[in-house]
Amino acid sequence: MDQIVSRVLTLLFAWVVIPAVCATTVHANSVLPERLAGHGGPIRSITVGPDGTDVLTTSFDYSAIHWALSGGDGTVLKRLFGHDTAVNDAVFLSDGGAATVSDDGVLILWDLASGTVRQSIPGTGDKIIDIAVSPSGDRLALASWDHTVRLHDAETGALTATLKGHRGSVNAVRFSADGRSLFTASYDGTLREWDVQTGALRRRLMDHGWSINVLERLPDGKLAYGLLDGTGFVFDPVSGETAATLSKHDGPVLGLTVSQSGKLLATGGGDGRIRVSDAATGTVIEEFENPFGPVWALAFAKGDRALFYAGLDDFVSVWTIEPRKPFETVDSVFPRRFQASADMDPGEREFARKCSVCHTLEKDGKFRAGPTLFGLFGRRVGTVPGYPYSDALKSADFVWNEETIDKLFDLGPHEYTPGSKMPLQRIRSTERRSALIAYLKRVTDPASAGSGPSGTAGQEDGNDKAVNSEGQETQQ
Repeated sequence: MDQIVSRVLTLLFAWVVIPAVCATTVHANSVLPERLAGHGGPIRSITVGPDGTDVLTTSFDYSAIHWALSGGDGTVLKRLFGHDTAVNDAVFLSDGGAATVSDDGVLILWDLASGTVRQSIPGTGDKIIDIAVSPSGDRLALASWDHTVRLHDAETGALTATLKGHRGSVNAVRFSADGRSLFTASYDGTLREWDVQTGALRRRLMDHGWSINVLERLPDGKLAYGLLDGTGFVFDPVSGETAATLSKHDGPVLGLTVSQSGKLLATGGGDGRIRVSDAATGTVIEEFENPFGPVWALAFAKGDRALFYAGLDDFVSVWTIEPRKPFETVDSVFPRRFQASADMDPGEREFARKCSVCHTLEKDGKFRAGPTLFGLFGRRVGTVPGYPYSDALKSADFVWNEETIDKLFDLGPHEYTPGSKMPLQRIRSTERRSALIAYLKRVTDPASAGSGPSGTAGQEDGNDKAVNSEGQETQQ
C-alpha cells in the first residue's frame, strides 16, 4: 500500500479461521456494540467523542463515519464523503462539528448534524497523516508528509502558521495541556516542541535512530510515543527524562491511545498484539493478540475497561479489557480479500492487486472508494447512480469496454482519465492486462450476477507493486 514506511502492513499467517462469536460488552453502565461495521476498506483511525457515546472512524474507502454506540454493529449517524483519497484521521470540534485529513492533503471541516462539508481547505498536495485539536478547541495541527506541521484556526480554517524543521515526514502531533506548545513526532526520529503562537522551535526533546510513528499526551503532561523498531516510552518534557519504558513489540508500534483517566495506555503493533500498560510504570496489565494482522487504530471506550481496535479489516472490533474472558475470539478472516496468491486465476490476481481496494463486483456494492464494477462493459463512464464522481469523470464521454479498459491500465489513470480519483497505477504487460480484462468481462456480466470475489485491497502507487506474505511491497 502507498503508505509511509512506518505504517507498512505486517501480516501474520494463521492456520485456521476463527468464527465470529463476539458477545456484547457491558461497560460503564452502557452496552457497547460488538463492532462498528460499515466501511468499505480498512480502518485508518478511531476517535471517541468527549462524552463517550459517539465515535468517528476514517478509512481507506475515502470516507469517515460518525457512529452512535448503539446496536450490535453500531448505528451510522452520518457518512462523510468529501476527500478524494484515503482518510487518515479525524477529530471532534468544540462547536459540535468535526475535522478530517487525508492522503489528498486536504483539511475538511464538517457539520456533523447534516453530514455536509462546511469548508474544504487544500494544502500543499502532500499527505496529511495526523490531526490534533488544541485543549481550548480553537486550533488544529496537521502533520504532513512534506516535513511540516500546519496550524489552522478551527472555526474558519485559516492557516495561522507553518512549522518547518523536520527532516522527514511528520507522523504525529499533540498539543500541550495549556495549548501553548505543540509536540511533533517524525520519521526523522526526533520528538520536538514548538511555540504555538510564534511557530518557533523551542526544543528538540528526543533523537532516536528510528522513526517515531505515534504520539499521545497524558493528562499529567507526559508524552507517550512508539517507534518503528517496536519500542515505546513515556517521556516527561519538564524534567527531560524518560519516565517509563514500554514492553517491546515484535514489529513497529503502529497504534497508541491513552485512557480518559490517564492511568492506562495501549499500544498496537505490526505483530498483531495490543498491550495495555500502566501509564506510570509501563508495566503490562493485559495483552491481546490478533493473529490475522497488524493493529494500528486504537481508542479506549469511556471507563477504561474496553478498547476499540482496527487494522486490515473493514470494521472496528471491541476488546473487553476488564473483566477478561477465558476465551476471546477474533472476528476476522484470513487471507483477506486483497491478498493475491499464486494459485489464483491470472485475471483474478490482477483484480486483487489493482482493483479490489476501491471496487466491488456486486450489483448492490456500496461504500468502496470507487463504484461497483457490476455491469461495467458497455456502461458509459461516470454513470453509477449515487456514486460521487469527480468532475473529470462526470464530463468524460466514452464507454467502458475491452479497448478503453486496456488503455486505462496501459497509459495509467493520470493520462487516460486525468483529474479522476483513481490512484496512479499501470499494468505494463499486455498479457496481464488481457487477463484482467477477460476476468472482469466474465465476473461483471449481469448474467453472472457478479459471481466473482468482491472486497477491498491494498492501494498501490502505480509502480506495479504487490504485497507479499509479510505485508511488504515487492516490485513486479
